[in-house]
Amino acid sequence: MEDNRIEFRYPSGSLPSRAVNLPNSITLVRICSIPLLIWILSSSHFSSEHGAKELLASAIFIAASMTDGIDGYLARKRGQITTMGILLDPMADKLLIAAAFVTLVQFNPSLVPAWIAVIIIGREFLVSGLRSIAASGGFTIEASELGKFKMVVQIVSVVAVILDHRWKEWPVYGNFIFPVHWIAYAAIWFVVCVSLISAVDYFAAFWSKIDRQVSKRRRRAFILSRRRRKPQPAPDADVAPTA
Repeated sequence: MEDNRIEFRYPSGSLPSRAVNLPNSITLVRICSIPLLIWILSSSHFSSEHGAKELLASAIFIAASMTDGIDGYLARKRGQITTMGILLDPMADKLLIAAAFVTLVQFNPSLVPAWIAVIIIGREFLVSGLRSIAASGGFTIEASELGKFKMVVQIVSVVAVILDHRWKEWPVYGNFIFPVHWIAYAAIWFVVCVSLISAVDYFAAFWSKIDRQVSKRRRRAFILSRRRRKPQPAPDADVAPTA
């Protein structure tokens, strides 16, 4: 300490870790894009006459979805996996999907009725609940390949439904027409099926681990109970009973 000033020195080659690092900042940008997406789809400031609203909303949703892979990659590569990132990353994904489908119920109800949004969002809550219970039990449920594929299908379905609001089909080249409406219709039903199958898959993984944990605890309790038992002394056969 010199002149009433205190200097903090870090070891060479090390820097103080920050909770809001680059990966976490990208995750926060994804969360901040959610109200912007809702405002664009719900507001009358953008016109659908030339498709400006649909194209802008699709671009924002695709960009926000791409940040899901970018922040995870940077966190692993830079060694910046933090508790804040572990909390915010899955929450940002679920908020983005939930906000998109809730808004699509109003924006394009012919393709996304309320019960479809309930199934898709309910699956997200189910998986979050199972993971929380698993974490409290001391084990984890890893993300399955089916769950990752479900995320890709959800992105395609949301973008297709947004574009379907303005275009039912796109002329691509010559007589070839890109069927936007049928792709959106098929994608929505496909994401419903994948969400249900994925929910069953997560529940099966959760139940198998719970059953394994219960079996281990019962076996451990049985072994401890046997160790605590004291052997009973055997009666002496040479001593005659007294009258």
